[in-house]
Amino acid sequence: MAPTYAIFGATSGIARAVIAELARRGTTLVLAGRNLPEVERIAADTHLRYGVPTHSLVFDACDLSSHGAVWTAAVACTGRLDGILVAFGTLTDQKQAEQDVAAAEAMMDSNYVGVVSLVTHAANYFEKERRGVIGVISSVAGDRGRQSNYIYGSAKAGVTAFCQGLRQRLFKSGVRVVTIKPGIVDTPMTYGMKLPPLVARPERVARDIVRAMYRADGDIYTPFFWRFIMLVIRMIPEPIFKRLSL
Repeated sequence: MAPTYAIFGATSGIARAVIAELARRGTTLVLAGRNLPEVERIAADTHLRYGVPTHSLVFDACDLSSHGAVWTAAVACTGRLDGILVAFGTLTDQKQAEQDVAAAEAMMDSNYVGVVSLVTHAANYFEKERRGVIGVISSVAGDRGRQSNYIYGSAKAGVTAFCQGLRQRLFKSGVRVVTIKPGIVDTPMTYGMKLPPLVARPERVARDIVRAMYRADGDIYTPFFWRFIMLVIRMIPEPIFKRLSL
């Protein structure tokens, strides 16, 4: 029987590439996102291109009270889920968030609080099933706070720590928790930013994510070289680091 995966944040650039990669493997897909007409369009296109069953749901990461019902609906679409990918989040202007507490709070809600809420529902389901995989997109930005994006980075650091503890909790139940840490990816989220030479295409990142979802259990960096870049950045002594323009 083909596996069934739910993708939350299905309209994001990385999620779209992951959906195509999973569909090529014959995966049944439940797609959820805030913009339901766009989610439905992606679902219809994926079904037409790859011939896999697809389902669409509306999902708002910041509407925490709805998460339980959305999770129940996602499971009901196919009767069972084998895994999920959490691919939602926002990257707003750091300078704005420094001056506007509401902007900082909104970034924390979408990148951290919403993730914890949804994944808690998923964890309880998979723990009872004693199987499955939970994939969560974090970021290399969470590996060390930097003045250029420390509010976004702090949310992603929280996601990474949350997934670490959840992984330990679910290990004895046979449930895998994969934390995905992309570097800079050329998606609508980074549109208008000055991108460095190391920017990755979403298709490359999607292949790494799908491979990890099928067999990994732990943190993965994509592309792989970000593991070594962030290792160097973490090793810079604080007296030196705080003088750098990173």
